[in-house]
Amino acid sequence: MSLLELHGVSKTYRVGDQEIQALREVDLRIEEGEFVAIIGPSGSGKSTLMHLLGCLDTPSSGSLMVCGRDLSQADNDQLAQVRNREIGFVFQSFNLLPKLDVVGNIELPLVYAGIGASERRRMAREAAGRVGLQDRLANKPSQLSGGQCQRVAIARALVNNPRVVFGDEPTGNLDSATGENILRILEDLAAAGKTVILVTHDPGVASRARRVLEIKDGRITRDSQP
Repeated sequence: MSLLELHGVSKTYRVGDQEIQALREVDLRIEEGEFVAIIGPSGSGKSTLMHLLGCLDTPSSGSLMVCGRDLSQADNDQLAQVRNREIGFVFQSFNLLPKLDVVGNIELPLVYAGIGASERRRMAREAAGRVGLQDRLANKPSQLSGGQCQRVAIARALVNNPRVVFGDEPTGNLDSATGENILRILEDLAAAGKTVILVTHDPGVASRARRVLEIKDGRITRDSQP
């Protein structure tokens, strides 16, 4: 069984009196250890696809399998359990809490997982060291550069040792040199066997992945599987 599977998945949203079909009968398999980029213009459905694969939403029709579990009709609590155990997210806007220091931000998923305080701190410090922030543990986001904030976000995504790491435009708010450093970290994760999925509108970022899915009008129009 693949790590992530979609079979005939469609997603429809209702906005007022209108129905908007964001995905149309999508079939997709992503295996453990793949490095995948999802690319497409604004409104193409790429963010909706990430939300389904990342257990932030469920399909309107079709089946969704994540890490061997059928989540097609899962409720919010079931989705949250899978996200917390199996999935890490890195967002364009970092989503750090300004009043917490580096360690406090990184350990947040461990708080939700019910891990004790001393073990949380140890795991958070270890994750910070993996992205080169071992000398910034007491700093708050306002005391960090954009690239350092994104490294905190990556460490937070990794602290639970998830099977899948999603990057939603992870270099979008960074200058080119800093963005390159972030992409190298994600490439290193993929090389170490993590499943990494990037959502981007930038063909240059997408070219770093080993597999590119191009989506348009809610359908996958290109799949460059190796």
